Amino acid sequence: MAAKEVCEIPGLNIEDLKLEGFKVHELPASVDMPVSRGRRDFYKMGIVTGDMTVYYGDKILEINDTALFFVNPNVSHSVVRRSKNTTGYACLFTETFITSRERTGILKNSPLFRIGDTPVIPLDSEQVAFMTGIFQKMLAVHSGDYPHKGELIRSCIELIIHEALRIQPSQNVSQFKNAATRITHLFMDLLERQFPIERSGEPLRLRTAQDFATGLSVHVNYLNRSIKEATGKPTSVHIAERIAAEAKALLQHTDWSVADIAYALGFEYPTYFNNYFKRVTGTNPKTLRKQEV
Repeated sequence: MAAKEVCEIPGLNIEDLKLEGFKVHELPASVDMPVSRGRRDFYKMGIVTGDMTVYYGDKILEINDTALFFVNPNVSHSVVRRSKNTTGYACLFTETFITSRERTGILKNSPLFRIGDTPVIPLDSEQVAFMTGIFQKMLAVHSGDYPHKGELIRSCIELIIHEALRIQPSQNVSQFKNAATRITHLFMDLLERQFPIERSGEPLRLRTAQDFATGLSVHVNYLNRSIKEATGKPTSVHIAERIAAEAKALLQHTDWSVADIAYALGFEYPTYFNNYFKRVTGTNPKTLRKQEV
């Protein structure tokens, strides 16, 4: 997936990320406010001290001390700083940088990278010292010439995720309120696991309520009733919105043709995709792409 130029991030040289697949940097002492909203095609984790509001998907989170944060590239997010003084460290990395199957599994399965969990974890003084030490180690290794620095940084990323899980277990491991909530959670998880799409030659497998019902081994009517009860929206709307969101990301962040994107999203013909995209978003794919140029 060929990424287009993205918005500047304080302290980040985007070329380093393209060349190496990761970047560790210390946040500058002060930054302009606010930071713009948008998807970027890399994961991000960091430790930050400041006074700010984080908009993450449909969540609004406040940070007024020191916290660990995680950003999934598929979730729209922005940060509004109430003070220019922000300190901390951040690590950005692509999914391909986490090369082994085990570590890729950490990203796919970790509640820290699922939409349903809070991506901000408050830290006490002991936890701040420990996490700061890990980020400082990554920064030192990244700027050095150790021949296996990539592997060492991967281990640090893994350690941060595990420590975060220990500090604040997933909110989704608790008992579900009822069967409808449980099946809705399983549906959302199955839907999200299909993304992001990285290769245009592998079309989307699950595109209809029936596809998901089969995958979850339930009747489609039961699935539809459960999701409508739990979320207030039909199954088809959740699927359409997620496919449209991925289509927007592919149009904005890749140089794939509209035909390639249509095929990757499971549409037999580009015309079908164009009509679908316009119905869901109110605009057509080529118009959206021109707006991003």
